[in-house]
Amino acid sequence: MVSVRQQIQELCLNLGFSLFGVTPAQVSPGFDRLQEWIARGYAGTMDYIPKRLEAYKHPHSVLEGCKSVIMLGMPYTPSPYTQPSKRTTYVPPVKSSETNQFAKIGSYACGKVDYHDLIRELLNQICGTIISLVPGSNNRGVVDTAPLMERDFAQLAGIGWIGKNTLLLNQKSGSYFFLAAILTDIELEADEPFRSDHCGTCTACLDSCPTSAFEAPHVLNASRCISYLTIEHRGSIKEELSEKMGDWLFGCDVCQTVCPWNRKSEVDVLAPLRHVDLEQKTTLEHWLELDEVGFRTLYRKTPFWRTKLTGMQRNAMIVAANQQRYDLVPLIESFLKSENEVLVDTASSSLIRLNATKPSP
Repeated sequence: MVSVRQQIQELCLNLGFSLFGVTPAQVSPGFDRLQEWIARGYAGTMDYIPKRLEAYKHPHSVLEGCKSVIMLGMPYTPSPYTQPSKRTTYVPPVKSSETNQFAKIGSYACGKVDYHDLIRELLNQICGTIISLVPGSNNRGVVDTAPLMERDFAQLAGIGWIGKNTLLLNQKSGSYFFLAAILTDIELEADEPFRSDHCGTCTACLDSCPTSAFEAPHVLNASRCISYLTIEHRGSIKEELSEKMGDWLFGCDVCQTVCPWNRKSEVDVLAPLRHVDLEQKTTLEHWLELDEVGFRTLYRKTPFWRTKLTGMQRNAMIVAANQQRYDLVPLIESFLKSENEVLVDTASSSLIRLNATKPSP
């Protein structure tokens, strides 16, 4: 007879979750580290983390009576900048030309949809199936927004280990996958925790970070991380950091592109998560000319919505200065009249930097 766990696992795999593991609900082993991380100010302006700190301690805070945590991993398209790559599906990066320089965006955001919406819908479907298998059971699917230390529970569920870049790593899938969880009050057969660390002496991720955001192996100072700066941070970005953002318009994949475990990654990605409209998304003119109506029409259901148009335009001006895009000066100057102080401040600092590097006629 096929067990409840086996039926759940088969459904998850069929829906696109290539990684599956189960662990008993328990106190998160990383909770003390989270407290210390917050105390050191590494959370930056992400106040929602310390505000619900105690909730991260145990899954009971997310689902009362939780007995098992089902951890899932769904792959997304690896960054085309992953190096060196032995994947047969490798896509060469878009090359810059003298007349058209492209920015970079985190690979996870290159699809058609916001992964939260896609995965949440699939989790609801799985929860519905669990109820049909165990009537009266209480289940909740979460993806990246509930106070659950997903990486800790993924390691407890045997999916992989937490790398020096703080991302979960799997020997076959690398790190290019989303984590999701289903909390249930059913006692399911658990997997053995992943106890090995396969990073060894490698420090490629730590050495390659443009902003030196890693205070130590496994310790990320989010306030210096390009992904945090371009997505979560709402204010102006210090010049010291903006100059190091390089071409990154939204997110950053550097610590993944240099990871040896991502060289071997062979993944089957669901269609909505495959890269689409990359030229539009990576063109600075597109973002600097976009208005609120256009932003809502094009990006309402995408990861860019979290950063808002003002955040994307702030980032675009910084990248323009980093790329020495003198042709974009008129567009940047138009933001000096903005009612948004961050845009005015970013426009001013970007113009100063461009003027300082502009060759003499």
